[in-house]
Amino acid sequence: MAQINDNLFGLHTQALGLWQKRAEVLAGNMANADTPDYLARDIDFRQVLSQAGSGKLAMSTPTQGQIDPTAGAADQLSYRVPTQPSMDGNTVDTQVEQAAFAGNTVHYQASLSFITAQIHMLRTAITEGQS
Repeated sequence: MAQINDNLFGLHTQALGLWQKRAEVLAGNMANADTPDYLARDIDFRQVLSQAGSGKLAMSTPTQGQIDPTAGAADQLSYRVPTQPSMDGNTVDTQVEQAAFAGNTVHYQASLSFITAQIHMLRTAITEGQS
């Protein structure tokens, strides 16, 4: 079944999981903007997705019989390089985080729109254009 999804939707199914994980990481950064010594983190989306496309992501099973689609993303977190030093050691820049979060949302919606359009196209093909 996963191979069928990959053929129909390309990398968009894997990308959705990564966009979601990145949104969680960015939200965590913003939530800890005032926490002393908190180091902002991010996912290198291109690197993780290229590994996902080549089948190099290690899959984990959170519970017996389940596979976590974003298992490899957690291992790919990196620390964000601060643009300006802070006295308390916190590397979160709220403006950078908000911009990254907004861009991430646009990418997530684009992948979701692509998948929705593919499903609509399949429905049209199956029903021969009759609703």
